[in-house]
Amino acid sequence: MGGAETPLSGFSVALTAARRADEFETLLRRRGASVVSAAAIAMVPLADDDRLREVTDDLIAHPPDLLIATTGIGFRGWIEAADGWGQAESLLDALGRGRVISRGPKATGALRAAGLREEWSPVSESSAEVLTHLTEADLAGKRVAVQLHGATDDWDPVPGFLSGLSARGADVVGVPVYRWEPPSDTAAFDGLIETIALAQVDAVTFTSAPAAASTLMRADELGLLGGVRRALTGPVVSYCVGPVTAGPLARIGVESVEPERMRLGALARLVADDLPVRRPTLRVAGHDLGVRASTAVVDGAVRELSPSGLSLLKMLARRPGDVVSREELLGVLPAAGDDTHAVEAAIARLRASLGAKEIVATVVKRGYRLAVD
Repeated sequence: MGGAETPLSGFSVALTAARRADEFETLLRRRGASVVSAAAIAMVPLADDDRLREVTDDLIAHPPDLLIATTGIGFRGWIEAADGWGQAESLLDALGRGRVISRGPKATGALRAAGLREEWSPVSESSAEVLTHLTEADLAGKRVAVQLHGATDDWDPVPGFLSGLSARGADVVGVPVYRWEPPSDTAAFDGLIETIALAQVDAVTFTSAPAAASTLMRADELGLLGGVRRALTGPVVSYCVGPVTAGPLARIGVESVEPERMRLGALARLVADDLPVRRPTLRVAGHDLGVRASTAVVDGAVRELSPSGLSLLKMLARRPGDVVSREELLGVLPAAGDDTHAVEAAIARLRASLGAKEIVATVVKRGYRLAVD
């Protein structure tokens, strides 16, 4: 049953998270959602990577004037890698000689656990605010180490951040602690993309910019980018954990909804609070009717519909209360050909599935309509 505790009853949500996906799925299921999940990326630590080792050696030999830590997991991974090389103490000593800035609470926690203290952290937890905070006087001629979060040679998760530091005169040293790769289970990922393109989910969530970018790139490879874009600018709502994550979507004209705090819990609460408002129930023939991407909800009870029944209901719901002709409805029943009697049979099955035949009213000689109160 739907209600205050299960506001997402009947709604289906697609998850693209690679990390903490099970935790996020649980948060949404507790609120009544049906979840479709497939990792859009795989995170690969670079503890044995020559490039990370070279950068670490260089920073120990030439300590930075400023360290910018961007993620907790990334900074911890860097120190753990250095510890494996027997260099953790030397690295922390070098980093502790200069100023330290944290991009957010998780990075702050990792810094303090390592014995470093940040002098400042942005309220927005965004790299853009860090760039605004640092003046040319802070950066000109200074050596700045930036712990990168998933950046690679062909992917910058925060476009303009490193170049913005350099433009203010900084000598920027990027520290690539881990990289993103395509997911190992491409079949599940491809299936998720097709589901989004067909608008068979009500919402899709993104918890990292690489995941959003990976989804769009793979959709393009599959020839589904147009369908994904149409879905995300139409019936499927895009929810992103923050503005950086929303960046790849914004670049193709897709608007996203973001929580005030960049946390999984906040994102789950946002979906639960926002999605029912965007897809409100209809009052029809004395019943509360919710038309979802893959099902219907009548008076709080989820009603499973056949594909043809769902297609008919969606067409009727596009113009609540208006008469839709049999010929129009026949258009969503391709197997029926030009037999309008097939519409009558399909409507009868739909009424039975809804459990309240009065929801769909017959208008003699004209067609059918939702009996909107």
